[in-house]
Amino acid sequence: MRPLRIPAHISHYINDAISPEEVKQAYQKLRKSGPAEVTVSIPAYNEETTIVQTLASLCNNETSRAVEILVVNNNSKDKTEELVLACGVNCVRETTQGITVSRNTGLANATGKYILNADADTIYPKDWIEEMVKPLANSDTVAITYGRFSFIPVGSTGRFTYFFYEYFADFTRLYNKYFKNEAVNVYGFNSGFRREQGLQVDSFNHPPGTNEDGYLALKLRDKGFGKLYRVTSPKAIVWTTDRRIQIDGGLWKATAKRFKRVFGK
Repeated sequence: MRPLRIPAHISHYINDAISPEEVKQAYQKLRKSGPAEVTVSIPAYNEETTIVQTLASLCNNETSRAVEILVVNNNSKDKTEELVLACGVNCVRETTQGITVSRNTGLANATGKYILNADADTIYPKDWIEEMVKPLANSDTVAITYGRFSFIPVGSTGRFTYFFYEYFADFTRLYNKYFKNEAVNVYGFNSGFRREQGLQVDSFNHPPGTNEDGYLALKLRDKGFGKLYRVTSPKAIVWTTDRRIQIDGGLWKATAKRFKRVFGK
């Protein structure tokens, strides 16, 4: 069952004031001591309005694994890097603009065995890290994990409408899995893989006309590292702003594009 409303434990990060010092203290507990087992990699470009909330949600995750968070500052002109450092989180700079090169920089600088891809405008529930890593840690037949997400409305479309849209999107993903190519279901803000294997398939590099996240999944599978694994636990649903929908021209245009992309020839 998908959530009709934004849960209180998620809206807390959206609506309540959170200081970088609070995030820093939570991160120290998450980071633990010794080598990191998991690296959460986040590309960021001018994300000063959302980065603290995103980091707060990640740093308050509950897992026995040692986790490092790495933000890649991709030429931000605002206070993104200043806020990241105030939260006690490592920030590296990437001066070549673009999401692919930013994700590659995150991968190259990560130290964890497992890489989780996140975005700077997304809220992550407290069990997300564990739920995304667990299939990789428990089975060498899983090459990459990917999860579900719901929308945080920032435009004119309400949460009630998005509730139904998300079920339609779920249907198209099932169609992709069984009749087309499951790799297109993998999104960069909600997926995970083994660092060593990602490096072996030339990181996030991809040919023109493809996306870095889905193509990485395709390469990992075709290399023989295992299958794609969809994490379906409600505890792992992440919440992202609907700016991608707005970029597509609004909900109805986005719906039409999705329908054409999935069912068109």
